[in-house]
Amino acid sequence: MLSLGQLIPFLLAVALIELTPGPNMGYLAVVASQSGRAAGMATVAGITIGLVIYLLASVFGLSEAALRWPWIYQTLRWAGVAYLIWLAVDTWRGASSKVPAPDHRSLFLRGLLNNLLNPKAAVFYVALLPGFVRPQDGQLLVQALVLGAIHITISVLIHTTIVLTASHARSVLQGGDTGKSPVILQRAFAIGLAAIALWLAVSTPELAAVPSHALP
Repeated sequence: MLSLGQLIPFLLAVALIELTPGPNMGYLAVVASQSGRAAGMATVAGITIGLVIYLLASVFGLSEAALRWPWIYQTLRWAGVAYLIWLAVDTWRGASSKVPAPDHRSLFLRGLLNNLLNPKAAVFYVALLPGFVRPQDGQLLVQALVLGAIHITISVLIHTTIVLTASHARSVLQGGDTGKSPVILQRAFAIGLAAIALWLAVSTPELAAVPSHALP
């Protein structure tokens, strides 16, 4: 169904995209370092559902709307930047307070929202995934679903690794004489989230409108 000439470039693109620091990486590190592995995995579940929603939207033609009307993508892009800044402020303020950790349902919903407002996910499913589907091979729906499933699987593996690493670091810090280390770490993550928001604001591409006759 998928040729090596189609699959290898796709895998390289997915690896580069998923290993590039972005909103999901930063937020998962924050959650796992603050609240532990189970909380981090609840967030991974929300992020994964967000990817599934993007995949289905792309497969069933909503990506064409973003290509025809770029303001849809731009609205998503700037909402994602604003959401990351809010998360950075919330993380900074929570570093020195005793606010109870969010429950797993709240973390799931935050992970879902974080990914739905993630410009990297939007670019991948709106602009990149359709380019790896080959009309001449037929079964366009099947091709898109298989490629999307591969991307989601790789994403889950990388996100789980981040959660396990950050939760282990949390255990190490809690086990030593490092009373101020968790606060410093959380504030470092807050600065990191703010930096990612700035990076997304200046580096994510703007989609130019595509004439309707050029759309498939």
